[in-house]
Amino acid sequence: MSQETQNTPTIEQDNNESLFHLTDENIKDIVDAVESQDSDTVTTALEELSDADTAELISKIDNDNREELLNMYGESISPTSFLEMDTELQRITLSSMPAHQVASIITELESDDALELIMSLDEEYQQEIIKKLNAKLRVVLEEGLSFPEDSAGRLMQREVVAVPEIWTVGKTIDYLRAASNDLPEDFSDIFIIDPAYHVLGKIPLNRLIRAKRGVKINDAMIAGITQVPATMDQEDVAHLFRREDILSAPVTDDEGRLIGVITIDDVVDVIDTEAQEDLMKMAGVEQGDFYRAIFATTGTRFRWLFVNLLTAILASIVISFFDVAIEKIVALAVLMPIVASMGGNAGTQALTVAVRALATRELSTTNTWRMIGKETIVGSLNGLAFAVITGLITALWFTSPMLGGVIAAAMIINLFAAGFFGATIPIYLDKMGKDPAVASTVFLTTITDIVGFFAFLGLAAIFLL
Repeated sequence: MSQETQNTPTIEQDNNESLFHLTDENIKDIVDAVESQDSDTVTTALEELSDADTAELISKIDNDNREELLNMYGESISPTSFLEMDTELQRITLSSMPAHQVASIITELESDDALELIMSLDEEYQQEIIKKLNAKLRVVLEEGLSFPEDSAGRLMQREVVAVPEIWTVGKTIDYLRAASNDLPEDFSDIFIIDPAYHVLGKIPLNRLIRAKRGVKINDAMIAGITQVPATMDQEDVAHLFRREDILSAPVTDDEGRLIGVITIDDVVDVIDTEAQEDLMKMAGVEQGDFYRAIFATTGTRFRWLFVNLLTAILASIVISFFDVAIEKIVALAVLMPIVASMGGNAGTQALTVAVRALATRELSTTNTWRMIGKETIVGSLNGLAFAVITGLITALWFTSPMLGGVIAAAMIINLFAAGFFGATIPIYLDKMGKDPAVASTVFLTTITDIVGFFAFLGLAAIFLL
């Protein structure tokens, strides 16, 4: 084995699945080669890496090594590797590169992928990069950026295969073969258009190759297909694809003319991104926090924590109303967190079901109250079950059956409220045009804390003093 072969980091391969895996040892070997300026080793390693592995490598090394790798070996990195990165990492990585290098990367990509990369950058840097592109791509990106953020217009691919309705199957096949270099890298449907570029239907590739050459294309096409307005929100596009089980859909402008296509791979990315965003928003964090600078991350989280501080003060004000009862019965201070915690957790369960139902468009006027009723009943039944458990434990712990009865009653009241408000709050916020994934948790926690403390301490003041 040669010295060069020994020094080159190899990517471990699973014998059963033939999948490449980037290990910590691989990363360390590449970093060592970067630091020692062993260009042959680094270049060979980058050639062996898949796009996903390259993105993983860039995400896991420190800023200095990342900058060195991009500056010295950027040309060895596949342009599609940048598409595999987290959006914030994309922004950080591309912003550290000169505009002409980013322009070179974007030129190698299809229009939807090129737009995805440039969207993550600051507006001033976007314009600097666009100036270095050829006229055709420049027009495509500028038009794409003119569409609303998170819309179908920004998601679509401009490279679309469309043929006139008067063609035959044979002529269409001949055209595809002759224009193979100008076609998108991957496509599954061919759209049929009239002279005004209105979409009449589509013909999947498998149907095309089965049809006889002399058949007119409009006789073989599928008519009445789903069309996506360019201004449609990407979440609605994802819901449409999921509901209709389609692989691609034409995108049309205000006049109904074909301007692009959205494919299933883009929709999968949208579903993944939206799911991550909703999950993180419920916890008050953002997707790019892992890569964002310390002070920037601190600032975004401070706002959320400040709101939580205000809600905690409200709960504390409720507790202050019963300070005399707490002074006389110290056990109340010991038991208060149990009631509040159970209410918060039960409410979060109902809230999660409601947020998911909203995201997947499963809720409508016909089943909204049914869902709210079910979650309220579930919360109440769990309240009864835990009322028995906590009531018995409290009665035995503090040798006070009355105290056990008080916490049992408070548990029922709070879990009833948790089920009702956990389901209701996100639905109400959605109707108000607010993002239920962002604000629901704050309101729910406030309500369950206040109801829990007020019920427990209020009942204790009535029956124990």
